Amino acid sequence: MEKTLAFTGILSNKAEENPDFFNWNRVKLRYCDGASFSGEGQNKANGLYFRGQRIFEAGMEELMSKGMKNADQALLSGCSAGGLASIVHCDEFGGLFPKTTKVKCLSDAGLFLDATDVAGGHTMRNLYAGVVSLQGVEKNLPSTCTNRLDPTSCFFPENLIDNIKTPLFLLNAAYDAWQFQESLVPSSVDPHGEWTACKLNHSNCNSTQIQFLQDFRMEMLDDVKGFARYDQNGLFINSCFAHCQTERQDTWFADDSPLIGKKKIAESVGDWYFDRRPVKAIDCPYPCDTTCHNLVFK
Repeated sequence: MEKTLAFTGILSNKAEENPDFFNWNRVKLRYCDGASFSGEGQNKANGLYFRGQRIFEAGMEELMSKGMKNADQALLSGCSAGGLASIVHCDEFGGLFPKTTKVKCLSDAGLFLDATDVAGGHTMRNLYAGVVSLQGVEKNLPSTCTNRLDPTSCFFPENLIDNIKTPLFLLNAAYDAWQFQESLVPSSVDPHGEWTACKLNHSNCNSTQIQFLQDFRMEMLDDVKGFARYDQNGLFINSCFAHCQTERQDTWFADDSPLIGKKKIAESVGDWYFDRRPVKAIDCPYPCDTTCHNLVFK
């Protein structure tokens, strides 16, 4: 784990790189527990102790004592596993502050879907089931979900986002590069490598493969329908092959950043956070968006 990290994008302290949040106190809480700060279990035989929930609470307690308790504005954000953490812990974070504090949450690339892989299996669900049971995550999941669904389902954002009381913004690429590679087409379900070229570069995908990805996008849009009905929530689903767009300068706020309706991600998040306008931005399907910063793998 590096001792120093560049603070770029939403973490930048320069107005020209981060117009709305540059002069905030910004903290990065390093993620190392393997369950989005929600584990609380042990495997004594192997000397494994999972303490993600306690790590989150200890981090928050420390920050509150250092002055965060006096904040008039707060934003819990995270990307990928941290994006899931900012969904799972959103109301808990909101509950730390008095009602007079403006508190919101932002999940970047945390909208992991309970999707079917190309072989008809459930790679992501199987992964989550292992994490949830190994780490004893169930006790830390919201009862609004666990009283009606199994614990593994309650680790998927699609089953949490409709019941979160704190305002939440979901930023996600419709063709999330990580989910494409690890959930939809992991190498284990593509033994002959028919998807290899397509996974490395979307321009190599054939029409059947593109259709599969379009279906994934439609599933994502379907999962956020109810969530989007709430005025307080925000949405930015761009039709890109990307993963994590807030902490990279080129995708957050630069001259050629991704756009939906002429608005960059930084502008959209700022407009939503400061209530300048409602933001429910959903892109047209691939290949219509020419502003994407698509990830291409070697």
